[in-house]
Amino acid sequence: MDVLSQTFSALADPTRRAILARLATGATTVGELAEPFDMSLPAVSRHLKVLTDAGLIERHTEAQWRRCELRGEGMRAAADWIEFYRQFWEKQLDRLDDFLKRTAPKSTKGKSRARRKS
Repeated sequence: MDVLSQTFSALADPTRRAILARLATGATTVGELAEPFDMSLPAVSRHLKVLTDAGLIERHTEAQWRRCELRGEGMRAAADWIEFYRQFWEKQLDRLDDFLKRTAPKSTKGKSRARRKS
């Protein structure tokens, strides 16, 4: 699987997005990450493996603790892809706006007043 597909696949799951949101506030242990979820520690670890494999987080062992932290550069491929299409659609919408302004019917208010005065 290519990097972009792997990133979007990892981001598709709401639990993994919640983990990333928590890690955006700072590094933490696997146990602390698992606390808010109603699932086993092995299930949380599987989510962490997907995030690690996608390059979105890093895991470190410090003594008996396993810590996780966000890898900001891991989202670069997805952010670049999204930015390309954001710019594409912005240009398309600007062109549509220009077209609508050019082809809009002229106001009839001024014409009806001129006819009434005659």
